[in-house]
Amino acid sequence: MKAITIIQPWATLIALGEKQFETRSWSTKHHGELAIHAGKKIDREACQTEPIQSTLAKHGYTADNLPTGVIVALCNLEECYMVDNSHVYGTIGLKAKSGKFIMWGGSRGNEYYFGDYTDGRYAWQTSNVRQLPAPIPAKGMQGLWNWAG
Repeated sequence: MKAITIIQPWATLIALGEKQFETRSWSTKHHGELAIHAGKKIDREACQTEPIQSTLAKHGYTADNLPTGVIVALCNLEECYMVDNSHVYGTIGLKAKSGKFIMWGGSRGNEYYFGDYTDGRYAWQTSNVRQLPAPIPAKGMQGLWNWAG
């Protein structure tokens, strides 16, 4: 199964179902099952910003108890969108090679604050996220990698 390593708190936000899009500087053609690996790094500064801090707290997490070096969830990778903000001022546009298009305007909810939606980046859309009852230790890697779980 393909896996991706994501630093904390973003891996846990996906596992909790609070974050649907993982933003990256690179695209992927992979679709289907994907394991979410929490890397060993925790962005403690991000954990102190809103709405990340309150979202983690709602689920009993702080920067001090986030799991690291483990697979925290399984999900489906539905689509990979390119961020395209050239439309209407104040909106976020996500455009897929398949022709799908998503546009956010006005209130974007927490999702906007849980990613980097700069023009030219990519937003990987996850679905059917299943948080593991007990995280599974695994050594992560850069890029997509094969996990034998």
